[in-house]
Amino acid sequence: MASYLVTGGCGFIGSHLVAALRGRGDAVRVLDDLSTGSRDNLAPGASLILGDIADPVTVREAMEGVDGCFHLAAIASVERGVQDWLGSHRANLSGAITVLDAARERRIPVVYASSAAVYGDNAALPLTEAALTRPLSAYGADKLGCELHARVAGTYGVPTLGLRFFNVFGPRQDPRSPYSGVISIFCDRLTRGEAVDVYGDGEQTRDFVYVTDVVAALLAGLRGANPTAPVFNVCTGRPISVRVLAETIAAVSGVALELRYRPARMGEIRHSLGAAELGTEVLSLGAPVGLREGLVEVVAWLRAGRPSLAAAGATPGP
Repeated sequence: MASYLVTGGCGFIGSHLVAALRGRGDAVRVLDDLSTGSRDNLAPGASLILGDIADPVTVREAMEGVDGCFHLAAIASVERGVQDWLGSHRANLSGAITVLDAARERRIPVVYASSAAVYGDNAALPLTEAALTRPLSAYGADKLGCELHARVAGTYGVPTLGLRFFNVFGPRQDPRSPYSGVISIFCDRLTRGEAVDVYGDGEQTRDFVYVTDVVAALLAGLRGANPTAPVFNVCTGRPISVRVLAETIAAVSGVALELRYRPARMGEIRHSLGAAELGTEVLSLGAPVGLREGLVEVVAWLRAGRPSLAAAGATPGP
């Protein structure tokens, strides 16, 4: 039986990953401070260490005896980076360095979450892994820093692999959370018969990727981790406008759509679209889950009362 550490394993993506690992019989240890995750999301059979990702002693103890580490713990909020620049930096970049430092003693492979935020406002669409990185937010800068420090870890012989997540969605993404994505917010409001707010003209586009595809990339990434510190996009390569997104969610939910247009947000990126070919080929990934198919699952989860893993049992892996 293999044993893995998942940092941030009580969060949205982390809880899906832990459930997939447990579903295939692996032993899983989770390190989480529960600042954004929930203990209820912990898959049955996984153990929890409540602690700080930037504390070297805690991380070293959590890493003891594992065969690999999936590093997902982060403050994934651009606004939080504005309000608490230093605090979010400590969690996002110092935390990653702490994980890499703990991994180098036994050269434990580390698969970590990077972000499309490293690209910033980049017109070279679709964005390949070779596109210029020019982050506009503290979060994006910290994620780019994670990639650079992974290269440093490679000089110590630590195998790593980074994954630049685009807009991830799926069940267990709390629509009431300040860190929530547009899909969970729209789904929540429409299933409750409320209007949705669209900032700007609604023609801005994003690349939405379903959470089980992200989990599949994470699991495949462990096999591809190496000291050269490769980095791949995790996306679909399919642009979806915010207006079309709202219309699709309304259709899936079987409700009338009422849009309220608000002034465009300052500094918002107009278009974000990833190139999925390299990651799909190298990691041997299958075809991504379609937007509508994924939305059906999110709406069903919301209408079921947002059941947790503790209540419903672990979900199967991808």
